Amino acid sequence: MRASVLVSSLVAALVGFGGTLALILAAATAIGATPDESSSLVVALCLGVAATSAVLSLRYRMPIVTAWSTPGAALIASFGGGIGMPAASGAFLVAAALVLACAAARPLSDLVARLPMSVASAMLAGVLVRFVMALAENAVLVPGVVLPMLVLFLVVRLWSPTAAVLCVLVAGVAAIFGLGLADLGAVRFVAPRIVLNAPTFDASVMFGLGVPLFLVTMAAQNLPGLAVLRASGYRPPTAPALAATGTASLLLAPFGATGINLAAITAAICTGPDAHPDPEKRYLCGPVYALWYVALAALGASLVAVFAALPPAFIATVAGLALLAPLAGALAGALHVEKDRIAAVATFATTASGVSVLGIGAPFWGLAAGLAVLALDQVRGRFATMKPHG
Repeated sequence: MRASVLVSSLVAALVGFGGTLALILAAATAIGATPDESSSLVVALCLGVAATSAVLSLRYRMPIVTAWSTPGAALIASFGGGIGMPAASGAFLVAAALVLACAAARPLSDLVARLPMSVASAMLAGVLVRFVMALAENAVLVPGVVLPMLVLFLVVRLWSPTAAVLCVLVAGVAAIFGLGLADLGAVRFVAPRIVLNAPTFDASVMFGLGVPLFLVTMAAQNLPGLAVLRASGYRPPTAPALAATGTASLLLAPFGATGINLAAITAAICTGPDAHPDPEKRYLCGPVYALWYVALAALGASLVAVFAALPPAFIATVAGLALLAPLAGALAGALHVEKDRIAAVATFATTASGVSVLGIGAPFWGLAAGLAVLALDQVRGRFATMKPHG
């Protein structure tokens, strides 16, 4: 197996886990979870990600990797309101059941599968650009942390683009703890814990949290996740992918899992040429990515303290550097077809704006904007052909 597969899957797992773990823990706190329930939540999510990533990637020979929903966690953190883990698990079950319903609806699956490449790539670019832009923002805010990382990345990339991000990650962690910028002595290693909660179904929680969680996950995670694969030249199995993630979410909800969905940001790391020069071999990232998540599950709550000790600017910088190449590819795909460029720009601008309307994230509205422009262009084309000549 190529080293690039190991490196890309490791970076994807660490960026996905470390970059959003704090948000997951904030969601658990908002719900009112106990420390053991919070640990169970993290372990269940890691195992769900590992299982679905391995099964989907090996079954369909594509780098189909999964994750937990970052916007979903933000939604829970904002509106959890101390409802308690049993009521929250009931809401998670409702969201999972709705995803399974979408998987069973063939017209919806076909509609998603026919998403135009220009719009799909533009939506992906809009999702990625915010993370890459954070490089400049953090370089100004914490130059002592970010600028050495940027220099190291650019120098190593001259010899090995694949190893550049991993070198930054390893050297950065060593430097942060070595210079005393984070207190390694405060980290405590404990065994992972699994806690089973009997879900309760409160109507206000189901409609106030469960349904919005489903909408946010579909709009801001699953659609961009499919777009990542399409933008990289794959034809993802929409219905089976939704069925697999929905089933995993349903089974793990009683253990606190907020939900498993297709990855977007981390998937972009596994689907590009840096992962493997042969597109037909990139699926190997899936099972390797799964193994990294099994390791993360085994470490469980202990890693919470490790990643919490790292400066947020460090995690954000690693993510931004890892996504430079995927962003370049997405922008190229978005603008490749000249007649679709206005629609692609509309999609990109709307997605990158981060706007949220009716609890639904910007990727959904970016998709809607791009498809609307394409539809209007088609209408204009029909009128043009109907004009009398002479």
